[in-house]
Amino acid sequence: MTNILYFVFVLGVIVLIHEIGHLITAKLFNVYCKEFAVGMGPKIVSKKFGETEYSIRAFPLGGFVSMAGEEGVDTDISFERSILGIKPWKRMIVMLAGIFMNFVLASVIFIGIYMVQGYAVEAPKPIISGIVADSPSEAAGFVQGDEIVKITFMDGTTIVPEDFYEIITYIQMYTDETTFTVDRKGTLLDITVQPAFIEEENRYFLGLEIPAATAVEINAYQAFGYGFKEVKTTVDDMVFTLSRLVRGIGLNAVSGPIGIYQVTAQQASYGFINILYLMGLLSINVAVFNVLPLPILDGGRVVLTLYEWIFKKPMSKKIEQALMMVSMGMLLLLMAFVTMQDIFRLM
Repeated sequence: MTNILYFVFVLGVIVLIHEIGHLITAKLFNVYCKEFAVGMGPKIVSKKFGETEYSIRAFPLGGFVSMAGEEGVDTDISFERSILGIKPWKRMIVMLAGIFMNFVLASVIFIGIYMVQGYAVEAPKPIISGIVADSPSEAAGFVQGDEIVKITFMDGTTIVPEDFYEIITYIQMYTDETTFTVDRKGTLLDITVQPAFIEEENRYFLGLEIPAATAVEINAYQAFGYGFKEVKTTVDDMVFTLSRLVRGIGLNAVSGPIGIYQVTAQQASYGFINILYLMGLLSINVAVFNVLPLPILDGGRVVLTLYEWIFKKPMSKKIEQALMMVSMGMLLLLMAFVTMQDIFRLM
């Protein structure tokens, strides 16, 4: 039961902050907001303050601000007070405000964690500290002390890793043969290796031992730098992941609500700070995902508004509705796929 409460808390706060961004900016531009809801489905509790009804709904996976001018929102409010009646640049601010607030939430969490801890963990350099016996890396010919200077994947993508954690992230995305360029005592060598899949842990494994990370003491001022760096790193990882997923690479690494619940339960066992850190990561994931130019997401609505702004007229309703249906279908298929993956992992 505790894990369920943590799960609801994490997703609820992320959605709440996101929707607050839409609500504040909409009201700032005098847009009539009929309802502000956290969750989806039937209402559990609701209360009207001013002209807006605030409600909590049964399922914590989502939320919304229903504004005059949106599809399905019936009001007698004048066009000037609808989301369609304000200037396009104002409309885009309203649409992007939720994404902005998710970044703010993540930044506050990461900075706060660093302030409370008083130290930061520096990721280890990409220098191999050892080789696991009978592992793919041993068979491929890696040796202790090799410095990984470049990684080349089967699709031609190359990266120059700054630290060992980057390597771990990429290996979970690319599961085919991978070529590592290593510096061995001044000599560059190319070593090709096929990661092995560990079924019990649902991850791919090379058998490279990672050097210990280094903890460094920091003050409150430095916590801001490390917090913003954490945001940037997470965004970079998310963009990298999405850019590969659209090409069908790394689909095995994606999780849905069931997977998020499992991770939440795991992090809860390590303490509340871990729960907050997970909330920060998920908040950035929600922000970056919402930037995607799908009409059903905030990013797609911005694209439609830009079209209207540039061409001085809204996109054809038929085309807009068709794009909405296609994007909705894509998201439903993705949700079904990741849910099935989560179920298979449980089994």
